[in-house]
Amino acid sequence: MQILTAAADYDAATAVNSLWLLVAAALVLLMTPGVAFFYGGMVKAKSVISMMMMSFGAMGLVGVLWVVYGYGMAFGTPIIPGVLGNPFDGMIGLSSLLGIGDGGAMSPDLAGLAFVGFQATFAIITVALISGAIADRAKFGAWLIFAGVWVTVVYFPVAFWVFNLKEGWLASVLKVNDFAGGTAVHINAGAAGLALALVLGKRVGFQKGIQKPHNVPLTLLGASLLWFGWFGFNAGSEAAVDGVAAIAWINTLAAPAAAILGWLIVEKIKDGKPTSIGAASGAVAGLVAITPACNILTPGWAMLLGLLTGAVCALAIELKFKLGFDDSLDVVGIHLVGGIIGTLYIGIFGAGIGLLDTGSFAQLGVQAVGAFSVLIYSFVLAYIIGWIIQKTIGFRITSEDEIAGVDTVVHGEEGYLLDARA
Repeated sequence: MQILTAAADYDAATAVNSLWLLVAAALVLLMTPGVAFFYGGMVKAKSVISMMMMSFGAMGLVGVLWVVYGYGMAFGTPIIPGVLGNPFDGMIGLSSLLGIGDGGAMSPDLAGLAFVGFQATFAIITVALISGAIADRAKFGAWLIFAGVWVTVVYFPVAFWVFNLKEGWLASVLKVNDFAGGTAVHINAGAAGLALALVLGKRVGFQKGIQKPHNVPLTLLGASLLWFGWFGFNAGSEAAVDGVAAIAWINTLAAPAAAILGWLIVEKIKDGKPTSIGAASGAVAGLVAITPACNILTPGWAMLLGLLTGAVCALAIELKFKLGFDDSLDVVGIHLVGGIIGTLYIGIFGAGIGLLDTGSFAQLGVQAVGAFSVLIYSFVLAYIIGWIIQKTIGFRITSEDEIAGVDTVVHGEEGYLLDARA
């Protein structure tokens, strides 16, 4: 592979916009360690390494796959119109690695490569989010196999549908408004998490109240890193330093702030005490909901969305006990439910396209088709992939190993060395 090093003349706007996109990409990449901390604090002390390794494993595997062929599948020339891009296409990937197409030359396109890097971080965190649904009971090797197959057959195509604004069927044909990934990231991950929770089954002794977070400060640190990185997630999706990026930034502050209040109000009414885990979960729920809508809501409507989502998600996390599926860390209750609320909310309150402005339910219908298309596609394929892994090499650890602790059994490590002699 050759890298063409001839100097390129970039105008000031391109340089500034690309710089912001590179910074935003770094912020979004930080969100995956944030997920690791957020999830890690909520599991058992003897599962914390396993939980965090699932996020770090996603960073390693998905980062490589994105460079090799993921970008081409999501943004390359369509090989299936509206549905899938060519893995051999694009400024990175197989064409460059194999020296084909343009001879393997790689041009240092500032704006283009900044976008490639930015979108890579979305793929990574989407996979990491799924892991919370199967905490305390999954084999690491099986998880990596699932992650590699799922990101290839589900995430990369869905990213083409949603983020490829010129070619994707949801973005260009149906005109779904999903600015930063309510469908492609959160509904996608939530549906896959639900599928895996069903495939792996319940943890030993699963019932309401059986497990408390082992390290609340760790979870609060994770939520803080997530919120910090989310400003890059949402405002960076404009790929420019302009007014849309600014309104996305403000809404990324307003919605989760209101969602914290919504969640805590429900906790106080329902359980008598507002909790720090509730505040952290409420913030994440609000961030999820505002993700697809941050470009098209006024801050007032964004705060209403956050308040509503925080309250609804605080109630939705109880569904696993009523319906009998073990979604360990509420991926379904927060990401799937929050993603659906945020995506559909645009159809009513979205500026210029929602029901309030147009008097038409058309956009609401469009948003619903987008949300449930991704939900069904992700759930079905995740279930099939997980079921095949479980029936062949085994996805879930044994009950004995689960009781003994995933960290020592799978990784040979302990999260906390409590021996005073050490």
